[in-house]
Amino acid sequence: MARPLNFLCISSEFKGQTFLRTCHEQGNNVYLLTCEHLRGEDWPHDIIRDSFYLPEKTSADWKIEDVIAGLAFTSRHNPIDRVVALDDFDVEIAANLREYFRIPGMGQTTARHFRDKLSMRMKAAEHGIPIPAFTALFSDDAVNHFCKTVPAPWLIKPRTAASASGIQKITNTDELWEALNKLGEKRHEYLLESFAPGIVYHVDSINAQGKPVFTLVSEYLDTPFEVAHGGGIFRSQTLKRNSAEEKELKKLNAEIMEVFGMQYSASHTEFIKDEASGLFYFLETSSRVAGAHLSEMVEAATGISLWREWAILEDRMARSKPYKAPKPEKRNAGIVVSLARMEHPDDSVFTDSEIVWRMKKDWHIGLIVASNRYDKIRKLLDKYAETIASDFHASGSGT
Repeated sequence: MARPLNFLCISSEFKGQTFLRTCHEQGNNVYLLTCEHLRGEDWPHDIIRDSFYLPEKTSADWKIEDVIAGLAFTSRHNPIDRVVALDDFDVEIAANLREYFRIPGMGQTTARHFRDKLSMRMKAAEHGIPIPAFTALFSDDAVNHFCKTVPAPWLIKPRTAASASGIQKITNTDELWEALNKLGEKRHEYLLESFAPGIVYHVDSINAQGKPVFTLVSEYLDTPFEVAHGGGIFRSQTLKRNSAEEKELKKLNAEIMEVFGMQYSASHTEFIKDEASGLFYFLETSSRVAGAHLSEMVEAATGISLWREWAILEDRMARSKPYKAPKPEKRNAGIVVSLARMEHPDDSVFTDSEIVWRMKKDWHIGLIVASNRYDKIRKLLDKYAETIASDFHASGSGT
C-alpha cells in the first residue's frame, strides 16, 4: 500500500470541509493552515492531523517568512508533499510555499494568471482572447490616453480582490482622478477597464492534464457587481445544454485554461456577453471552487461535487495516477440567495418539490432548485426573488 501523503491545505475562509474529508478518505494526512479568528468554526478536526492558526484576518496579511519558518519546522518530521489553496486569497501564498520548498504544483508566475486581474488581461490580450479595453494605473499618460480613446463609463477594479469586491463605477474623467487620488499609494493595486452592460456567465470546471475534463456553464441572472453594489438578490441558473452560448463559452474556457498554464485544479471563470455587439469577453478566472454556494448548484445539476472531485484529482496527480471525471447528470438547476431582515428567516413558505437545498446561515435566506425542465427553474427563481424581496430581503449596500 502506498504511504500516506501529507497535504497542507490553506484557507483564510471557513470552507472546503468536503475537500478535507475527501483528501483524508484517499489515504492522506491533512494539515490545515488558517486564521486564528476561524479557530472556533466547525472544521473536521476528527480527520485533520494538525491545525495551524495565524493571528492576521486574511492570508494576504500573513508574513511569508513566518509561514516558511513554521512549515520548515513541521517538515523536519512531517515533510509536506502537496500544498493546496482552498480560497482565492490563498493562491499566492500557496504558490510561494511551493516555490520555496520545491513542492510540485502551480508556481508563482502561473498563479498570478489566476489571481491578478491585470496579469489575466495582459495574458489574454497577448493570445487574442477578447477582453474589455483596459489599462494599468502605473502611468498618468496611459490613463489619459485610455480616457481619450475609450468612452465612459469605466470600472476601477482591484487587481487581487475576489468577485465584485472593491469595484468602482466611474462616469467621467473628473470623477476618475478624484477616485485615483483617494487610492493614493495603493493606486498601482488597481486597473481601469471599460464598462459595458451585458449578461455575465460563469464556467465551473475540473481540469486535468492541462484541459477541462468537467465543465458546467451558468448564467448570473443578477450580475455580481449589481448584487455587491446595489444590495440586490443573488441568482444564477445553469445554461441550456448544447446551446450555442454553452458551446462557445466551453471553447473559450478551454482556451483560457491552456493559455494561462492550468495543469490541474478546480477553476471558476467569468465572461460577459456584450449587450451592443453580442460578443463574449473574458472577465476573470481563478484556480478554486466557486463561492456563493455555486458548487452546491453545480452538484444539484450534475450530481458532481466540485470539492470532492478536486480532492480526488489532487490525490491522483500527487501519486502520478490518471484521473477520470465522473459522468455528469443533466438536470437544470438554479440558486437564489439574499441577506435577510431577520436572524433566522423561516423559509417554510417555499414548498415546491424542486427545492433541493436550503441555506442555514444567520441573517440569510437561500434556496437551490433542480428540475429536468429548464423553463421551470427560471419561473421558480423569478417567483422566489419576488417573495424574498417583499418579505425577507435586507440590503447590504447601505442605500
